[in-house]
Amino acid sequence: GVHRQILFTTVGFFVGYYLTKRTEYMYAKVDRELFEYVRQHPEDFKAAEKRRIGELLEDFIPVR
Repeated sequence: GVHRQILFTTVGFFVGYYLTKRTEYMYAKVDRELFEYVRQHPEDFKAAEKRRIGELLEDFIPVR
């Protein structure tokens, strides 16, 4: 009946909420570890030189 639908909806909401919070925690933990590694090893992550957009794109050659 209706009481089961309400019960399952409530249980599903709380399980989804818990799983979402756990997933966010796991991603935050990985991000923290990666940022700490990058901070401790700056020689492995040198800043790339800036390039213009024309250097990134290939020359346009129309095909006929």
